[in-house]
Amino acid sequence: MTELFDKIQKGDRESYRQMFLIFYPALCEYASRFITATDAEELVQDLMLHIWETRKTMVIGSSLKSYLFVAVRNRCYNSIRNRQYKQQVHTQIYEKLKDRFDDPDYYMANELADNIQKAVSELPANYREVFELSRFGSKSNQEIADQLNVSVKTVEYRITQSLKILRKTLKDYLPILTFMM
Repeated sequence: MTELFDKIQKGDRESYRQMFLIFYPALCEYASRFITATDAEELVQDLMLHIWETRKTMVIGSSLKSYLFVAVRNRCYNSIRNRQYKQQVHTQIYEKLKDRFDDPDYYMANELADNIQKAVSELPANYREVFELSRFGSKSNQEIADQLNVSVKTVEYRITQSLKILRKTLKDYLPILTFMM
């Protein structure tokens, strides 16, 4: 398997295809022990894409098989941790809002969500991509920089600019946003 990865590092697409065919089903099965089957397939596909994109700089200290299974396990743990974090946030928001369902501002939440989605979609394409990966894709600035082949400073700048634009666009909703947090 070391030879296979050596060929992949040199850009051999056939070797990459062979790796995919050999390991993809087993990795999906393994990942589905931790997360749903659909999420497992997406997670494994993301890993395979990551391997191809970073093949030139990637160093695998152990066997390719070991690396793949450890990487899938770690990505599953991260996915579970992110899901738990999001659930905690939803619970906290619910706890803050549950007594205020009679408040008219509460019913503006749907309008606010629509306006946020619209404002994000109107960001310049490169800002929007970075912003969505950061805020909705739960990726770190370094992961985004690696994925887009830009510097971390560029990612930080684009996020900062996106937030400035969104603050300006959504200024009428800032009191509601403050209330909800």
